[in-house]
Amino acid sequence: MEPDLGTACSPSVVELLERLRHEVAGLRAEVNRLRRENLELRQQAGYWQSRHADAVRRIAALEQENAQLRGENRKLQDQLFARRSEKQTGRDRSNQLQDPSEAQSPRPRGQQRGRPGPQRRDYSHLPVREQVAELPEAERVCPQCGRPLSACGSETSEQIEIETTVYRRVVQRRRYQRTCLCAGQRTFTAPQVPKLIPKGLLGVSVWAEILLDKFASHRPTERLLEQWRLLDFDLSAGTVTDGLRRLEPLFQPLVEALIQRNRQSVYTQADETRWLVFVEYKDKAGYGWWLWVFGGEDTVVYVLDPTRSHVVPEQHFPADAQGVLLVDRYSAYKAMAQVKDGQLLLAFCWAHVRRDFVRVGKGWPELTPWALTWLQRIRELYRLNRQRVQDPSDTAAAAVLRAAVAAMHACATAELADPALRKPQRNVLTSLQDHWSGLTLFVDDPRIPMDNNVSERRLRGPALGRKNYYGSASLWSGRLAAALFSLLATLTMWHINPRLWLLWYLQSCAAAGGQAPTDIQPFLPWNLSPEKRAELGNESPLAKADSG
Repeated sequence: MEPDLGTACSPSVVELLERLRHEVAGLRAEVNRLRRENLELRQQAGYWQSRHADAVRRIAALEQENAQLRGENRKLQDQLFARRSEKQTGRDRSNQLQDPSEAQSPRPRGQQRGRPGPQRRDYSHLPVREQVAELPEAERVCPQCGRPLSACGSETSEQIEIETTVYRRVVQRRRYQRTCLCAGQRTFTAPQVPKLIPKGLLGVSVWAEILLDKFASHRPTERLLEQWRLLDFDLSAGTVTDGLRRLEPLFQPLVEALIQRNRQSVYTQADETRWLVFVEYKDKAGYGWWLWVFGGEDTVVYVLDPTRSHVVPEQHFPADAQGVLLVDRYSAYKAMAQVKDGQLLLAFCWAHVRRDFVRVGKGWPELTPWALTWLQRIRELYRLNRQRVQDPSDTAAAAVLRAAVAAMHACATAELADPALRKPQRNVLTSLQDHWSGLTLFVDDPRIPMDNNVSERRLRGPALGRKNYYGSASLWSGRLAAALFSLLATLTMWHINPRLWLLWYLQSCAAAGGQAPTDIQPFLPWNLSPEKRAELGNESPLAKADSG
C-alpha cells in the first residue's frame, strides 16, 4: 500500500511537487505550441521553396527570351543598317562573321601580280574625224641655215571625243508645177515627213533619248531637261509628260507579245518589289503598289499591280502552266492554284537560305561558329554545282553533288533531333527542311539555277528609279514604266542595242501615222533575222551589267 504523500510529506515538499506539476504542464503546452509552429513553418518553407523554384524557372525563361529578343534586335539592326550581303566583295564569303583576328588581310587594290591584265578596248567601230596638225609657217625652216623643210610623213595619235548637238531639222517640201496643158491637178508637193506625234515638235531621236534616260538610266526627267538647258535647249516638262502619255499605247502590243512568249517558258524566275503610284484606287488605302518581274528563258515581263496577292502570278501564268518557277519563300507563290495542283513546281532560292544563317550568326554571336559551318556547306554546294553545270554529262560530278546534298540533309535532321538546340537554330533548320524539295530541284536538272539573284538584279534598276523619281504619278505612267522595263530587259537578254531598236521602232510608228505598226512581229527579238540582229548589235554596257 502506497503511502499518502499528502500526510507523509512535509508541506514544503507538497508545494514543490505542485509547482513541478504546473511547470511540466506549461512545458507540455509550450512543446505543443512549438510543434504547431514548426509544422506551420515547415509548410510555409515548402510553399516558398516551390515559389522560389517557379521564380527560378521564370527567370530562366525570361533570360532566354531576353537573349532571343537581343538576338532579334541585332539581326534587325544588321538588316537595317549593315551592308547588304549582295554588296560583299568576292573574298568576303562569311559576311563579316569571322573574328577580325582570324580574317585575312585585304589584298592590295589594283592589278594583281601574276594575273593577266585587262584587255584593251576596241573603238575601231566609232566614226573617224581626221585632223592634220601642221607646223607654223615660220617654223618650217632649218633653225640654223633657214632653208625650208620638206614633208616626210606623219605621226598618228588618237583621242576619243563626244559631241552632243541639238538642232532644228527644217524640212522644205518641194512643189512642182506642170509645164504642159493637160487637164487635172497643176501643182504637186512632196509628201509630209512622218511624225511620231502628229503636229508634235520633237523628233524620234529626242523621244528615244528621254525614254532611255528615264527607264534605262533611271534618272528623273528633270535632270535630263536641266542637262539640255546647258545646251541651250529649254524643253518644258509638261511637253514631255504629255508626249509620254501619247507614246504609252505604242508599246502595249509589244508587251502583250512578250507576255505570251514569257508564259511559254518552262523555267521562269519571279520576284517583286514596292512601287509607288500616286492615284486614288478603289478599295485601296495609300499609294503602295507592287512591281512584279517574271524572267523566262528569253523574255522578261514586269507587271504592275496594286496588290502583292497570289492572284498576280496566278493570272500571269495560264491555268494549265507546267514547268519550274524559281522564287524566294514568299507565301503568295505557294498559294497559286497551279502550284497547289502540282502542275507548276516551285524551286526555292539558296541565297535566301544562306541569309538565314548569316542573320543567326550576326544576331547571336555565340552561334557564329555554327553559322559559319553551315555557310561553308552552302558554299561547297555552290562550288560542286558549278562544276556539274560546266559539264552536265559528267556523271561523277553529279554523283558528288548528290552525295553532298544528302549529307547536308542528314546534318540538318540530326541537329533538329537535339533537344538542346537553340530556338534561332531550330527555326532556320526547320525552314530548311520545310523547303527541302524545292531547294533540291536543281540537283536533277542542271538548267535550274540555285538562286534567283538574276531576278533581284533586274529589280535593282526599278528600285533605283523608285528612289529617284518616286514611282509613277498616274496609271498610264505606271503602265509605261512596266512596258519599258520589260522591253529593255528583253532586248538586253538578246544583246540588242536598246537605242538602235527604239529608233527603228519609233520611226516605224511615225511612218504608221503615230500608231503602233499593224504587224509587230518583225520587231520582236526572236523574229529578227541574223542580219538585222547584227545591225542592232549591242555595243552598250547594258548587256554586260545584266549578265554580270
